[in-house]
Amino acid sequence: MIGNNYLQTLFDYPDEDTSINQLLELLKTKDSEFLISLSEDLKLDLCNEEEIKFLTKVSALIDYSLQKLNLDVPEWLRDDILSFDEPYYYSKRISDIDKIRLLSSCPAPFRLRNVYFDMKSIKRV
Repeated sequence: MIGNNYLQTLFDYPDEDTSINQLLELLKTKDSEFLISLSEDLKLDLCNEEEIKFLTKVSALIDYSLQKLNLDVPEWLRDDILSFDEPYYYSKRISDIDKIRLLSSCPAPFRLRNVYFDMKSIKRV
């Protein structure tokens, strides 16, 4: 169990694309309740493997967004468990050339976790 109602709801969406779009909307609108909820520590050791995978993907987006908003980044977002061993690319339609480009062009919050988003696809942040 993730332990944050917002993130748990996003995780429970049947479609990951919709979930990520909803997260991007919460970040774009600077939803104050959502941002406050992020300051509460998550018990990552209580999360299952699928929840950790989801949190790894969204932690990169959240960390990046909080930095852009000049807000403090909670410690739990930078826990070592929230990182992939192999590069993860979002979306699956990224070409091999674009994957190589993303490895060097994505901001640090993404590279830190080995999570690579096409920055154009998250433009609303």
